[in-house]
Amino acid sequence: MEYKTLKGLGTAQLIIKKSVFIGYASPASTEEEAKEFIARIKAHHSDATHNVSAYLINDGKNFAVRYDDDGEPKGSAGKPVLKVIQNKGLSNVVVVVTRYFGGIKLGYGGLVKAYSDAASLAIENAGIVEVHETERFEVTFPYNLFHTVRSTIEENGGRVVGEEYGELVKFTVETRKGEAEPLMELLTERTRGRVRLRPLFMRSV
Repeated sequence: MEYKTLKGLGTAQLIIKKSVFIGYASPASTEEEAKEFIARIKAHHSDATHNVSAYLINDGKNFAVRYDDDGEPKGSAGKPVLKVIQNKGLSNVVVVVTRYFGGIKLGYGGLVKAYSDAASLAIENAGIVEVHETERFEVTFPYNLFHTVRSTIEENGGRVVGEEYGELVKFTVETRKGEAEPLMELLTERTRGRVRLRPLFMRSV
């Protein structure tokens, strides 16, 4: 399964009509992680007027979507934050927008825009990354094939993620799911069968 998520933590701050909005966006691989993140921000900003939150978890096995207006008018805060996550096509993401009320009411539309903008900026500052399933295999070969093997791997979408040097050279190679087998065939062809190949496990990166 391929999806887009965040590289790391992103924050943003907006001041709108004297109200301060602080956005926090973070990757979260489980619903528990998302809840813990929300709890941490709420504890950090326990003096805030509102700590609005939303998260969307979808890793192919688990699916959870929640939002919380935290006392703001229904639909004016948590839902717009969730919509930002959805509109950017993100998964496994949690966002909290903290508000310190500045004494001037923003109205329903003003709240929607303020929470959306704070969430969007925090997400942009976190950076978006694509996650895809990968496969790995081992290739063992004599030293005189070093450049042939490495260039074949790197020119065809593979990545050497482990290297061992003994009597022979052993590379651990990572590719996108579905690309390991063609690359192994190509290595066999380019080295005239002088490499030993062993498929390894698959994982998400």
